[in-house]
Amino acid sequence: MTRETRLIKNNGWAFQEFEMLGICGGSGVVLSCPSGAIVRRGRRFGRIRSMRAVVQRVESASVEVEGRTVSEIGPGLVVLVGLHESDVDSDADYICRKVLNMRLFPNEKTGRAWDQNVMQKNFGVLLVSQFTLYGFLKGNKPDFHVAMSPEKAKPFYASLVEKFRKSYNADAVKDGVFGAMMKVKLVNDGPVTMQLDSSKPSKNLDDSVE
Repeated sequence: MTRETRLIKNNGWAFQEFEMLGICGGSGVVLSCPSGAIVRRGRRFGRIRSMRAVVQRVESASVEVEGRTVSEIGPGLVVLVGLHESDVDSDADYICRKVLNMRLFPNEKTGRAWDQNVMQKNFGVLLVSQFTLYGFLKGNKPDFHVAMSPEKAKPFYASLVEKFRKSYNADAVKDGVFGAMMKVKLVNDGPVTMQLDSSKPSKNLDDSVE
């Protein structure tokens, strides 16, 4: 019989630790135990290492800070961006390329759905920094320790915004205010909401030995 005790996080990996009850001491990551014991290796979850973007197709959207509208777009995309502590420039390149080329809009000339991207429609893009996309519950309380630190994230996010502007139309790309308490208002068209990660996590592994 085993009982889960806590999560161990090491070098970007998360492991379940198990306590052996009434059979042998130690945790589930122990690979050997006295004869007759039941040993279970901790579960290794997928590697949490990627930039994350939640993309919403909208009819309109705006960002308000302290009662003042700082950014707004008409039809287009709202992109909530979560930065992981290990993100590098290639992650930003991937997210920028994918968001701008996602075919989330219909082609009115051909009648085809999911046929055109935001650039082909000449629509707007509103980027909003969202560190809570890397929040994980510890009990009932959110924990954000894998999100990029504010000191590192601010220039990194600014470089991401610049990538979007250089890759598309600078006037069509808007953003919120990094680190501010924002009110984001939008009319989700569809609704259509997609999530992008710059790298896919590994499959869960749960190895057991009895």
